[in-house]
Amino acid sequence: MRKTYALMQVATELLADFAGKHYGYDLAKKSGVRSGVLYPMLTRMVEAGWLTDGWEDPAQIQGRPPRRYYELTNEGIQCLGGLIEEARSDARFASLRERWV
Repeated sequence: MRKTYALMQVATELLADFAGKHYGYDLAKKSGVRSGVLYPMLTRMVEAGWLTDGWEDPAQIQGRPPRRYYELTNEGIQCLGGLIEEARSDARFASLRERWV
């Protein structure tokens, strides 16, 4: 996967809670990545085996449709962590470094 600023923003948010469920809308808000960029990226991550996806249980929600969620796989944790590690020395991602503590 190409190392882009948007990918680094999303990877940062995913790895901030690597064991949690991530919803697209929440990821878009937290990362600042537009949905037209985010959802194709999430699809590529699922296809690469970095994420799994699923749907909320409709029986546990009321008044809205179920949301799709994404969870990191062990491979995804390693690959995204590796990309962030490589990006630490790349000047293009200097503004994200403070979030990679």
